[in-house]
Amino acid sequence: MIHEIDEALRGLVSDEVLAGSGVEVTFDAPTREWAARRNAPTVNLFLYDICEDMARRRQGSITEYDEQGVTVARHDPPRFYTLSYIVTAWTSRTQDEHRLLSVLLASLIQQDALPAERLAGSLAALDLTIPMTIAVPVPDRALADVWSALGGELKPSLDLVVVAPLSAKRVLADPVVVDGMRLRIADSDGGREETSALRYTDPVAGGNITDGQGSDTRDPDSRGPLATVGTRRTRGTPQDRRDTHDPGFPISGRRR
Repeated sequence: MIHEIDEALRGLVSDEVLAGSGVEVTFDAPTREWAARRNAPTVNLFLYDICEDMARRRQGSITEYDEQGVTVARHDPPRFYTLSYIVTAWTSRTQDEHRLLSVLLASLIQQDALPAERLAGSLAALDLTIPMTIAVPVPDRALADVWSALGGELKPSLDLVVVAPLSAKRVLADPVVVDGMRLRIADSDGGREETSALRYTDPVAGGNITDGQGSDTRDPDSRGPLATVGTRRTRGTPQDRRDTHDPGFPISGRRR
């Protein structure tokens, strides 16, 4: 995610803000040694701080659906992280550096977010707005300490802050059950078996896969194997049971 933000900022500054100027755009730590090697006008964006924006953290999960409204995946909400850059200009003349900073400030204050066409990879896939601010006071942040840690001399700079989302783990949903339950009934003494399909609505294709009498209307070869869910002992012949309304009594409930 961080490298994708870097590339989006590079394209924004190079191709829009400083288009045609010949100014190089870098993301290096502006140490004293680095500054001594500069021999061309340069705008440097140094990432010096990364922290989570706790105010944007959300609980729960997000469900993804396909075109038919079937759940295909679930994932946690993305986390948002604040990326803070020190933006500096490097030339042989201080006046030129100030002019570059002025151009950067005038252009970037018009951008409340990174342009969507500059986003790629995971940022584009999330399809979220990437807020961006420039030269906004940030509490509890001493840039003089940053320059001291880098071992360089304090220079005028712009504080650029980008709030970027980081996608969370994605868990695929279980396959949708599209086959109905069928019931097989047989006499325990080896009599004729009877099979009936329960009425069932297909959540994907819509409608029933059984007719009004509970018979499976699909091709028998596509129905798959039947699973034994229990046995039942009955008295007399099927005609006797219909005459007496005797349902029999269960003797076992084995399942496999």
